[in-house]
Amino acid sequence: MLIVGELLNSSRLAIRTLLEAEDKAALQDIARAQEAAGANYLDLNCGVFIEDEAKRLCWLVDVVQEVCSLPLCLDSPNASALKAALPLLKNGPPLINSISAERERYDQVLPLVLAHKTKVIALAMDDSGIPATAEARVAVANRLYADLCQAGVKAEDIYLDLLVQPIATMEAGVQPLLAAARQLRAKQDSAQFIAGLSNVSYGLPNRALLNRYFLIQAISVGIDNFIFNPLDKELMGAYYAARALAGQDKFCAAYLKAHRKGYYKLN
Repeated sequence: MLIVGELLNSSRLAIRTLLEAEDKAALQDIARAQEAAGANYLDLNCGVFIEDEAKRLCWLVDVVQEVCSLPLCLDSPNASALKAALPLLKNGPPLINSISAERERYDQVLPLVLAHKTKVIALAMDDSGIPATAEARVAVANRLYADLCQAGVKAEDIYLDLLVQPIATMEAGVQPLLAAARQLRAKQDSAQFIAGLSNVSYGLPNRALLNRYFLIQAISVGIDNFIFNPLDKELMGAYYAARALAGQDKFCAAYLKAHRKGYYKLN
């Protein structure tokens, strides 16, 4: 199971400001903190810098790798930015975030996945957009998974993303995603799923609380990898507790370790 640290993302105003100022020390502190908190990958996103995304992403890769030994997740739909940054990666198998069944995006990103032997997040969407129903999402995910495997991507390197959407604007909430995960898990027990957790709470107050409760729901239906903030100790505590309850933590070893680290301070 992977925890991908989400904090080095230019869509966050604080990170955008640090990137604009090229505040190397502050960005490195955030990278180190996420690694120390238990992240397995660090997500790097410079997407708000439309004119010079590739240059910014390459700079950020170098800055983070100076102080961090974790493998990196390059978060961009821009094949040019990915192509520029991928050769710079030094630590472990890289992760591309992301490819989809959108024809142009698929055709541009797939050659990079194959050439650099990366892991890849595969979004369950196509040129029609994000499917509204669980059944449609399952169909797109199955097709994309099969196409990637046929193209030569190893099954163990594919992470299906069933697309977390903000419940503030989605009348059905997360139900289509959860139902799709149940259906896919029942038929593809070895498949790997990933979710960008904090998308669920966008636009609402008490976001951390919503993120925690959704994390527990997601783990219960078989989603096994997440992009989230590992510095949120209560969220990390919920992660280890939910895994133990789902039978994913042998002898509750990770839960007990989290307890010893002080993740659970109950009155």
